[in-house]
Amino acid sequence: MNIEQKLVASVMSGLKALYGQDVPAAQIQLQKTKKEFEGHLTLVVFPFLRMSKKGPEQTAQEIGEYLQANEPSVSAFNVIKGFLNLAIASSAWIELLNGIHADAKYGIVAATDNSPLVMIEYSSPNTNKPLHLGHVRNNLLGNALANIISANGNRVVKTNIVNDRGIHICKSMLAWQKYGNGETPESSGKKGDHLIGDYYVAFDKHYKAEVKELMAKFQSEGMSEEEAKAKAEAESPLMKEAREMLVKWEAGDPEVRTLWKKMNDWVYAGFDETYRMMGVTFDKIYYESETYLEGKEKVMEGLEKGFFYRKEDGSVWADLTGEGLDHKLLLRADGTSVYMTQDIGTAKLRFADFPIDKMVYVVGNEQNYHFQVLSILLDKLGFEWGKGLVHFSYGMVELPEGKMKSREGTVVDADDLMAEMINTAKETSGELGKLDGLTQEEADNIARIVGLGALKYFILKVDARKNMTFNPKESIDFNGNTGPFIQYTYARIQSVLRKAKEAGISVPAQLPAGIELSEKEEGLIQMVADFAAIVKQAGEDYSPSLIANYTYDLVKEYNQFYHDFSILREENEAVKIFRLALSENVAKVVRLGMGLLGIEVPDRM
Repeated sequence: MNIEQKLVASVMSGLKALYGQDVPAAQIQLQKTKKEFEGHLTLVVFPFLRMSKKGPEQTAQEIGEYLQANEPSVSAFNVIKGFLNLAIASSAWIELLNGIHADAKYGIVAATDNSPLVMIEYSSPNTNKPLHLGHVRNNLLGNALANIISANGNRVVKTNIVNDRGIHICKSMLAWQKYGNGETPESSGKKGDHLIGDYYVAFDKHYKAEVKELMAKFQSEGMSEEEAKAKAEAESPLMKEAREMLVKWEAGDPEVRTLWKKMNDWVYAGFDETYRMMGVTFDKIYYESETYLEGKEKVMEGLEKGFFYRKEDGSVWADLTGEGLDHKLLLRADGTSVYMTQDIGTAKLRFADFPIDKMVYVVGNEQNYHFQVLSILLDKLGFEWGKGLVHFSYGMVELPEGKMKSREGTVVDADDLMAEMINTAKETSGELGKLDGLTQEEADNIARIVGLGALKYFILKVDARKNMTFNPKESIDFNGNTGPFIQYTYARIQSVLRKAKEAGISVPAQLPAGIELSEKEEGLIQMVADFAAIVKQAGEDYSPSLIANYTYDLVKEYNQFYHDFSILREENEAVKIFRLALSENVAKVVRLGMGLLGIEVPDRM
């Protein structure tokens, strides 16, 4: 039982003894005492005034006196209006630390075979280009969410849906056919996803040149600029060829399908390398080329059951006006599917593969309406988790220079960004002397851990719902709310623990209770203990930023403690061992918290 649970039980006993009333635990509100008042925890007494039939101050006074006499963990109290501020005895804090110390995975709840199964979809790349900065935010959020939901005692399946079909894929294929001269990742020395991305950009360049030429021709024939543009875009030979290739792909043309498979395999090899460097994994990958026909089938089933309707042109629609929305296209007049159809098909396959209790989609906020509609449609089609699906909607990420455009090749490539971050970490760490005395291999590994930690932390500390600007220079600072600052504090604690070990000092499994603690030490134990509640709240709110900012606050507090108190030079042996135990548990919680965010912490730095 932690301190709060003990206090709640004692308050319940006190209310029964003082006022003869049984009060449910849920009615007893304890909160951290505000910094301007003395005490650790504050009880709100207003809910008990009806039973005490007294004013708030007198009621608080009576409850305080009862607790001080009957609850050993309460050492003192004071009353401010209707708030009872309780000071907790040093022995109770040491007992709490002992409990945390004994639990290697404090705050993490293990799943059982009967735990709910939560599926999380993230990444969702296209096979016509490499992953970019937007994908980085998506992958890091998805991976962190999966870890956090798992840490709350759920079974988790991490899944990815790859957009491997459609006109955009055909553009890259056609450009490679026309301008590639048989170039391969091996012959070019480029990663496969980068190579294909180059041809996507090349297609756009040639297409724009064609449109410009045709526009000039049509305008010289007397058309307005707007008319000429529309006709040029419709008559571009390159775009026509791309559309013809898509029709052939849909018809299963062997030559087109062989080229498609070869180029996609190059891309997948490139993606795997990027995911590996990012530290992101999946339990199951789905491909739109395998799900879109399933979606068509499910839509036709819905049409037969009267959930959907067909227009005169043959297109299939859902009428969602009863739900306060509009009419939604599900199949085009030519029978081809739209994104919604594919999502329905993917849901069908997933439900067949896994007994899903909850489905979480990690997709940008520009798709809010799409998921509102998808939830309604899945529910109509009989998917048990359809109504309760979670769209984890996040904001866009940009660089200080502004927006990115993949067609124009101005996107910030994920591989380049990670390489740049590692390189910057190496330079910054070297300048600060943090790599002195390390082998080249150790220095390279620390640069990787720090560089990627800076990137991940900077992105994950921001509330996911907000748009953000990623500033590489700011993220790698060794001071302030950054990954490197947290990692450096962890390495500092490891250094203290190593020195203690070299001096033959070991921390026992149980700390003795007879030590008087300072306010700073009590506050630090309280913060360490908060980790379990933070993990729970982060799971309920789907909020990795809660864990990121909690971890920063904890190391900031620890650094003040480290600055103000001796640890290894402390003369009182019991106090020295207590401070080592406290340091060890701060480090443990930092490691667990950063681990949930997918961030490594180095033992040396």
